[in-house]
Amino acid sequence: MSRPAQPRPELLPVILGGDIGVYALARAFHEEYGVGSTVISGLVPGPIADSRIITNVTVADSHDERQLVDAAVRVAREALAADPGRRLVLLANSDWLVRTVVRARGELEAAGYVVPFLDEDLLDSVSDKATFAEVAEKVGLAVPRTVVVDFALADDPAWAPPLVDVGWPLIAKAASSADYQDVEFPGKRKVFEIGTQVELDDLWDRLRKAGFRGRFVAQELIPGDDTQMRSITAYVDGHGEITLMAGAHVLLEEHTPNGLGNPAAMITGDLGEMFDQARAFLTATGYRGFANFDVKVDPRDGRFAFFEVNPRIGRNNYYVTAAGANVARFVVADHVDGVRLEPVRVATEVLYSVLPTGLLLHYVLDAGLRDKVKRLARDTHHPLAYWAADGGPKRRAYVAAAKLNQRRKFRRWYPNPTQTGF
Repeated sequence: MSRPAQPRPELLPVILGGDIGVYALARAFHEEYGVGSTVISGLVPGPIADSRIITNVTVADSHDERQLVDAAVRVAREALAADPGRRLVLLANSDWLVRTVVRARGELEAAGYVVPFLDEDLLDSVSDKATFAEVAEKVGLAVPRTVVVDFALADDPAWAPPLVDVGWPLIAKAASSADYQDVEFPGKRKVFEIGTQVELDDLWDRLRKAGFRGRFVAQELIPGDDTQMRSITAYVDGHGEITLMAGAHVLLEEHTPNGLGNPAAMITGDLGEMFDQARAFLTATGYRGFANFDVKVDPRDGRFAFFEVNPRIGRNNYYVTAAGANVARFVVADHVDGVRLEPVRVATEVLYSVLPTGLLLHYVLDAGLRDKVKRLARDTHHPLAYWAADGGPKRRAYVAAAKLNQRRKFRRWYPNPTQTGF
């Protein structure tokens, strides 16, 4: 096992959640500082199970904010009782968990944590896709045409959704994933492609009957497959300095109903003007902490549009660490050491992928991109494949099974590439 760049045994990262992005954060801290992380979740799913770098703490109901906060406070109390010199960093990597942490910031900071997230007012403003579009337009960020449908009064028999005039087909999705998470109805998806007014009316009806009372956005569909997508990850320190700007060209996204839009393979690199627009947005809004932007390039004219900003580092954050900018370093410098880092703009090319290379190449049709994948595939970066420090037989078996399962998922939900990627 290679030695960490700077051993910091006093650090204790505590992370809420249990997906692949949570493991990637724990891996980043271990790679950089040689420390394990405590992960608080309801279950112990495959990405964080049987890990030598993670201590799992479970709660009875992972959707209960009070249980999660209480568990975090308990972890802090026990860690500081054993060693008063511990430095606790609290992280979360889903929208609703970030909101949980931000709402309980005072209690968590009093327990001994640093909480590296933006304030609640700004969180409300930018994490909602509807509000994001409004804010983005004000600061000059390119966004798709958007119509907001508010279901707050949908219990009233006289309620009717507004006219949506962005053209067909269109994309529909919840403005806030936190409002949508616990709503269940037949055919529920993370993102809907809607081709007719009849289909749109049916979606509004299902949402209304399911008790959804948040906001949905209907957006202009920008054509092109998954390779038109881009991902940007940034970090803004407590002084308002953007110390990290990293990006990636998406090659293939997941296509399961609940995972649609999550990148499964990307090539990192400098995204030029997209970085400049993201920087302008972060500066104009007074943003703090990690941010993750989804952007799509229109193949018809090369213009691009920002879809949203996630108020967190993102599920696929390991692409940043793999490209040489370990994400843990930016948080620790800012919130633990009080050090102002020189800004980093990542330009290194690496292939981040959770897929078998053959499966990925089935979907990448562009000859130039295919050649690049083949060249970079000799050193593919899979966030769970941390064999130097966490390569036990159960971990290796899980990663192998997960790759095999990717073949089954794509065969079922997206057997062949299409023009739109949906």
